Amino acid sequence: MSSTLFRTKKVEQSILDTEEPEHALKKSLSALDLTVFGVGVIIGTGIFVLTGTVAKDNAGPATALAFVAAGVACALAALCYAEFASTVPVAGSAYTFSYASLGELPAWIIGWDLVLEFALGTAVVAVGWSGYIQSLMDNAGWVMPAALGSREGADGFGFDILAAALVLVLTGILVVGMKLSARITSVVVAIKVTVVLVVIIAGAFLIKGDNYDPFIPKEQPVEAGASLDSPLIQLMFGWAPSNFGVMGIFTAASVVFFAFIGFDVVATAAEETKNPQRDMPRGILGSLVICTTLYVLVSIVVTGMQHYSELSVDAPLADAFKATGHPWFAGFISFGAAVGLTTVCMILLLGQTRVFFAMSRDGLLPRFFSRVHPRFKTPHRPTILLGVAIAILAGFTPLTELAALVNIGTLFAFVVVAIGVIILRRSRPDLPRSFRTPWVPIIPILSVCASLWLMINLPAETWVRFGIWMAAGFLVYFIYGRTHSRLARHDAGEEQPSVGGGGTP
Repeated sequence: MSSTLFRTKKVEQSILDTEEPEHALKKSLSALDLTVFGVGVIIGTGIFVLTGTVAKDNAGPATALAFVAAGVACALAALCYAEFASTVPVAGSAYTFSYASLGELPAWIIGWDLVLEFALGTAVVAVGWSGYIQSLMDNAGWVMPAALGSREGADGFGFDILAAALVLVLTGILVVGMKLSARITSVVVAIKVTVVLVVIIAGAFLIKGDNYDPFIPKEQPVEAGASLDSPLIQLMFGWAPSNFGVMGIFTAASVVFFAFIGFDVVATAAEETKNPQRDMPRGILGSLVICTTLYVLVSIVVTGMQHYSELSVDAPLADAFKATGHPWFAGFISFGAAVGLTTVCMILLLGQTRVFFAMSRDGLLPRFFSRVHPRFKTPHRPTILLGVAIAILAGFTPLTELAALVNIGTLFAFVVVAIGVIILRRSRPDLPRSFRTPWVPIIPILSVCASLWLMINLPAETWVRFGIWMAAGFLVYFIYGRTHSRLARHDAGEEQPSVGGGGTP
């Protein structure tokens, strides 16, 4: 059984599968499109919300250093993603990379993990978008009925119709085609980046030097019941991260990591890129560099405008301008946040459908979902299925406690991809690599360590929920995927691969 669980799919076979007419996606994306996608999904609720939370509870003005630390952890993973995406330009991101290096069962695990990560991420962002829109409507004197504006209506029943409607509209856009998605994303990203630049430029004139004193607040004992304590660290090492001081910066980094989630989604579009060997590394690394720079500048400006102890938790950027007597900027920022969240939602949904599509094309999920639309050349079946399911999820389900699952799922994918780079370098040194991760295995090992460090800073409850989802994934694999995969059918003599060998045990 072990030989079947860890059978790998040849890189050549993965690439050849993308050329089958009924399973082939249309190649229409450039390096600029990929960079825009990356910026579009990374800049979201993280920068608009988390800045105030971590500045107040952990790092003070040194929040900028927390963003740098989180950005470095992501950069290590991004270098590994860039090599894989340019070497194996196939839809599925970490799932496809794992299938080529670690084997079928690890690939299934990471694919199952990504489906959860992107689904919850899409739903959470849709609910956040709904909240911003309702706030803007309230300011204009339009009030949504309670039963349609939230999941808790006056009689105990409610449906967030705005969140659900957003997901359904974006589902339709993704069915029509990637180029349309890229054009819409470009317009929205331009608005979103403009808002961030306004915060940086206008806020720079409102900075007071006294607000940076102290830049790194003194270390203080952890208060009972602190919201960012990590029970897992206490259980494993007998201590909890400090709320302030140098350790507070690292604790803050594990929280602001939410603000970076998304650059890995760029890798899911590798199969739809015109020149993936050249453009995938540019899109992944370029979007990460741009967003890290903007995050650091925003955090420096906001903590300089208002003392970190007085920053708002819900809307720190907007409220900082209100506190300095500039309410117009606050409204402009809220509008930009609402518009910007649409691209985050769309690109997360895009990533999920591509992973699902790749898994179905490999037979680990029903192959019914691997046929593309005859006209648009998009995976319309999984897009519609998942879009409807996430719309219902966003409309009915309270997602606050589940949001951390998005974080742990992403970090888990980072670990797998970094290990995969090391293994594929040893098992297939002959593969043409247009981009090579520098200093292998040092960079991948550092990526694994950084990701694991951020993971152990997450609450123990998150690990429990993650374990339950993974256990369910094992059941699905052993009941269906293990016997229906294309490699299994080849081993049984039921299907001949296009490239001889089909896989290596």
